[in-house]
Amino acid sequence: MIGATIDAAKLAALVEDGMAAVERAMIQATDSDVDVLREASLHILGAGGKRIRPRLLLLTYLALGGRDVDYVANPAAAIELMHTASVVHDDINDHGILRRGRPSVNAIWGRTFALLTGDFLFTAVYELMAPYQDLNVDLAKAATGLVEGETLQASAVKSNTFTREAYMQIIARKTAALFRAASTIGAKLAGSHPDDIRVLSEFGYNLGIAFQIVDDILDLVSDQNKMGKTTGVDIFQGRGVAVALNDANGNGRAQAKDPLDDIRRKLMEGDTIELAREQASLLIDSSIASLAILDDSPAKLELISLARQIIERDS
Repeated sequence: MIGATIDAAKLAALVEDGMAAVERAMIQATDSDVDVLREASLHILGAGGKRIRPRLLLLTYLALGGRDVDYVANPAAAIELMHTASVVHDDINDHGILRRGRPSVNAIWGRTFALLTGDFLFTAVYELMAPYQDLNVDLAKAATGLVEGETLQASAVKSNTFTREAYMQIIARKTAALFRAASTIGAKLAGSHPDDIRVLSEFGYNLGIAFQIVDDILDLVSDQNKMGKTTGVDIFQGRGVAVALNDANGNGRAQAKDPLDDIRRKLMEGDTIELAREQASLLIDSSIASLAILDDSPAKLELISLARQIIERDS
């Protein structure tokens, strides 16, 4: 069990300082004298975002007794840059024109410069993580999983084999692996016992699975102004939770004249959305229950709050 807690006011100050340090680290790491790389990086980073992954790392570190938020800022920034690089590349593959409420890098600079910007963001991760030795292994595993997940997704769509089993394998790699890395690295930086590291690692993993399920639901039922990104892409391309749970569109791809509206209507009439929400809720409940290893503290409550935000969000 973890002791030496801090009060809510002190925790809030530490989290605010830590997240501000993360933002500074990301800007510094992507400061290039090549104009397009610097400007495109500032464009996507300046749009903000949920910053759930670095916050997860920071809160895990604090909940397990860590206090030096500047020490963990670079790994948290590296986690967020890896995620940001992946969405820049996603917008190329999906022809996305909106990201985080702004025109995507792809929409402004075109596919070639968007590809290079994503590569540049990935390379910035190396600089940030250089002093952290074996923790690079945890992040490298997440990076490998991310690429493997995206590849499995493209393969399943191409072969029209986007089943429930395939879907779970895909999101475990392309999303949950980076969430797991965030909580694992946060726990290790706090100098935690291996048992605590293992539990917090699984906590992050389950959060990642639930996050992606909810994200896929919102891609189907929400509008892109609220989401801040191009929506409806998954169902058009024969992927996502709706395709995995309910082959509502026949062969995985939308074929009707106004396919998205038709598919949305069919799914709303069935139980696909409810089944997906129930699965995500169970994952969150299980994740929260696993935090029983931690003493009650403001940091633990913030971890629980973060988990609940994942299931309750509407964008």
